[in-house]
Amino acid sequence: MQLSELGQLVGQEVAVSDWVEVTQDRINLFADATGDHQFIHVDEAKAAQGPFGTTVAHGFLTLSLLAGEFRNLGGALPLSGVRVLLNYGLNRVRFPAPVPVGSRLRSHSVLQAVEPGEGYVQFTILNTIEMEGSDKPACIAEGVFRAYL
Repeated sequence: MQLSELGQLVGQEVAVSDWVEVTQDRINLFADATGDHQFIHVDEAKAAQGPFGTTVAHGFLTLSLLAGEFRNLGGALPLSGVRVLLNYGLNRVRFPAPVPVGSRLRSHSVLQAVEPGEGYVQFTILNTIEMEGSDKPACIAEGVFRAYL
């Protein structure tokens, strides 16, 4: 797809990821990587007595899945003539529901905007991370990307 055609997809879902399970090992590794060892994430016995009845994923762990496990935008939007596609940032992020250990998540990506720049095209994607069996999403994040020509 040419970058000039990208605007035709505004308002459309452009990607749906595979399901990803949030295991205690993944939560523990994230805690080690970030230094966030709050008991609700890593202490299974203490967390069982807490508000969620089990350990829960860090909100930022859920968000970070967009950079790895849910990174399917390139396959959904095979853009020709792009030297590099970069994450430019986030406009807004919310975590409407906690993610209990053992949950399965997947991301839905909707193209919201396309804006040409000097030597790049910037586009905004609304990512909704759904949690299997939940009425509320685990995360809603508006990401901004730049495709450099």
